[in-house]
Amino acid sequence: MQLLTQPLGKLATQISGATRVFHQYKLDFCCGGQQSLAEALHKRGLETGPVLAALEALQQKPLAKDWRQAPAHELIDYILQRYHDKHRQQLPELIRLARRVEHVHGDSPDCPTGLADQLDAMLQELESHMQKEEQILFPMLRQGIYPAGPIHVMQQEHLQHGDELEKLDSLTDGIRLPPGACNTWTALYLGLRELKEDLMEHILLENEILFMQPSHGDGLCCGSCQ
Repeated sequence: MQLLTQPLGKLATQISGATRVFHQYKLDFCCGGQQSLAEALHKRGLETGPVLAALEALQQKPLAKDWRQAPAHELIDYILQRYHDKHRQQLPELIRLARRVEHVHGDSPDCPTGLADQLDAMLQELESHMQKEEQILFPMLRQGIYPAGPIHVMQQEHLQHGDELEKLDSLTDGIRLPPGACNTWTALYLGLRELKEDLMEHILLENEILFMQPSHGDGLCCGSCQ
């Protein structure tokens, strides 16, 4: 495989662990999944050597699970357990931590003021989105029905999730802890990074694999996944 010419979304779904490399180098495999690795590296002004070396090393390892070869119902079950259930656990706790940090450290210029409200808005939007998938789209996909309209609606909502991730980054300086951050603040940002990575991988599986069986969608992803 000529790695440099391959789209990031394709690499993310074909090389086990590639998403960790992309997160490390802030390469947008989600929204920017249609751009080639070479284009993505050029845009960020990165050298190709370290990234290629990391991906080539990962290529020697088989995929833990090649979801491209799995039936839709199996991937749906995985998405429900691995992402839908987890998001419902993650966000309420992150909201609690964010409110605590804002209450205790509100006078600090580094305090992510407004983060708790942003996370609450994300929870409401994501819950509505997941319920539509669970109640409408996923049952149709299980029957082998790939409705273009509902799929397009879900892809558009993925774009909105990306806008929310961009706001989250803006509020937290790219989810970077300030010097001397307390344990609660540290736990909050660790959880935010996990949420962001989970949500990006969740969207990747749906847009690049689940919604593309047999062939639907236009490769849309979230609005901003830097």
